[in-house]
Amino acid sequence: MKIASRIYLILLYVFLYAPIAVLIFFSFNAGRSTAVFEGFSLKWYGEIIHDSATLSALQNTLVLAILSSVIATVIGTAAAVGIDRMRSKVLKSTTMSITNVPMMNPDIVTGISMMLLFVFAGKLLHVNNVLGFGTLLIAHITFNLPYVILNVLPKLRQTDPHLEEAAQDLGCTPFRAFFRATLPSIMSGVFSGLIMAFTLSLDDFVISYFVTGPNFQTLPLRIYAMTKKTVKPDMYALSTIIFFIILILLIMVNISQARAEKKEKIHHRH
Repeated sequence: MKIASRIYLILLYVFLYAPIAVLIFFSFNAGRSTAVFEGFSLKWYGEIIHDSATLSALQNTLVLAILSSVIATVIGTAAAVGIDRMRSKVLKSTTMSITNVPMMNPDIVTGISMMLLFVFAGKLLHVNNVLGFGTLLIAHITFNLPYVILNVLPKLRQTDPHLEEAAQDLGCTPFRAFFRATLPSIMSGVFSGLIMAFTLSLDDFVISYFVTGPNFQTLPLRIYAMTKKTVKPDMYALSTIIFFIILILLIMVNISQARAEKKEKIHHRH
């Protein structure tokens, strides 16, 4: 049974990571072929610098991902605190169910519904070409919020409920007590939510496809437009760089969570 489970696990990892391994391998190919390795070269990594359209799309993607993840983290943390402090169990469960809807909803349904909402709002406000960076930012914040809330809520439940009261007894205002006492104890959850929101925003395609305008293009949309003709090998190099950036971010999240758990264990011992 153990051998079978190990074989299954190996096959699962091969299935998941074989495409990425092939992508990384051929990003160092001297030629354009995706079947024949013509020699090791960093040529395609150099080509990225000269592709102005791709660099512009990458810049748009990073700006969008950073802004949406930061705003979603701030709003999501505040929402998680509000949900955690709700006294009515019915209201709390109802709010959580509503919060989970954007995660369970298919991306294509979310994208189309948001597009219709933005177009409708544009007609009411008499605004032409309403779709663009602003609508993309709102959409990304919206689908990032549930993930931030679900990362922060468990940390709030693990936090001593009398922590803020103790801080207020020592002279802190409620606002200051939150930032001095509660926020540091939930920071690992906030950080995890921020990183998750950033990665989700970074690679979103379906929702972005419906809510963007002709003047703003993200990297996933740029790559999709290229697939109609041909994907140049420099995209393999760029995808490899993004993969390792995300990998480093995930390692940072795991280290942060491990340190937080270690501190909690030490705290409980004392």
